[in-house]
Amino acid sequence: MNDVRIEDLRSPRRDAAEQALFELALTMSVNLDGDELITQARADTGLSDFGDPTLAERLEAQIEAVEADAGLSGLGRYIVRDRLLGLLRARLRFEDFLARHPEARDVPLEPPVIVVGLPRSGTTHLVNLLAADSRFRSMPWWEVVEPTPVLGDGPGRDGLDPRYLRCLATYETTQKVSPLTSLMHDRPPWSIEEECELVDLDLCSYVLEWHARVPSWRDHYLGLDQRVHYAFLRQELQVFTYLRGPNRWVLKTPQHLEQLGPLMATFPDATIAFTLRDPVAVLQSAITMLAYGDRLRRVQIEPDELAAYWVDRIERLLRAAVRDAHLIPTSQRVDVEFGEFMAGDLAMATKILAAAGLEFTDRCRAELTSYLAGNPRSKEGRVIYDLRGDFGLEPDDLYDRFSFYFEAFPQITREVL
Repeated sequence: MNDVRIEDLRSPRRDAAEQALFELALTMSVNLDGDELITQARADTGLSDFGDPTLAERLEAQIEAVEADAGLSGLGRYIVRDRLLGLLRARLRFEDFLARHPEARDVPLEPPVIVVGLPRSGTTHLVNLLAADSRFRSMPWWEVVEPTPVLGDGPGRDGLDPRYLRCLATYETTQKVSPLTSLMHDRPPWSIEEECELVDLDLCSYVLEWHARVPSWRDHYLGLDQRVHYAFLRQELQVFTYLRGPNRWVLKTPQHLEQLGPLMATFPDATIAFTLRDPVAVLQSAITMLAYGDRLRRVQIEPDELAAYWVDRIERLLRAAVRDAHLIPTSQRVDVEFGEFMAGDLAMATKILAAAGLEFTDRCRAELTSYLAGNPRSKEGRVIYDLRGDFGLEPDDLYDRFSFYFEAFPQITREVL
């Protein structure tokens, strides 16, 4: 295992190929017009019904927020445009499928297991580990990107779903142009991913904040009645269960931290795996990953502005979680302290399954141990972080700011010196 220190995070040193790509990113002209995006999505799919007339309002709110971010390069704007267009296409296909198969609305769902916690707090490893249990339905990244099959677009002679192959091609391109991203957050087509990407077919999640500096969208999103959007998520899960079982889901997304009310109202029987990790360690990992990605999607890195935004954003997530944690019934919550989880991931998974009323069978043990054997943590190496050098942040100041979280969850240990 190799340790990697990104020495040029603040001022990237690019080789000739990277510099050419960066210069192209600067010159790209990308139009973000909501009406044009809607028209193109309809033309691309041959469909017209988005199912919700208020969707266009949230689309415009997202576009206005992105337009206010003058620091995005042309490539950054293209990434946002491509994402929005993909969501609109997916929504059209979802509504079309539901119209053709209304019986999918009646598919019963067993009580899910939902991983709730900060990004970079072990949630990805945990959800992938639990998803190895074949009793669960989960959503691999290739299926998140294109959740509903394209009508008439079946597997080829190789038996592979075209959606998987398209996702694999994108993944391989990312590996070439941004190779260190996989050390911080690897996202191959088969990895189990977050349902905030699914619920965003309703253009209602915090995901846009990871692509641009969009405080106005943050405020708009926080003002939405998320009960409506979580009900839409449940309907999505019914449709995807109709397409492929089983009907007990394992889910995860950090957004749930500030939406525990809507989450528990929608899934009142859920078992919640509540991950707990030092938020300063989380922060340094998240903003390093974002700053590394910014070398292509932004005109300048602006690490200080980036850090300030995410210090505030993580504090908002944590304060909401502390405020609403009581909404999770004690019998349905398993606290997953990061150090304990890293020291015994199989034992923690067993504990969560027991809380969900699932027996740790011989088959389950074999499936989970097989996953662990094939996916050792940090198998490709790890990134070494430097809050002071890269972002001018003093850890002690951050610990003072997040003291309320440590007081609420005293089992969390400090990781950053």
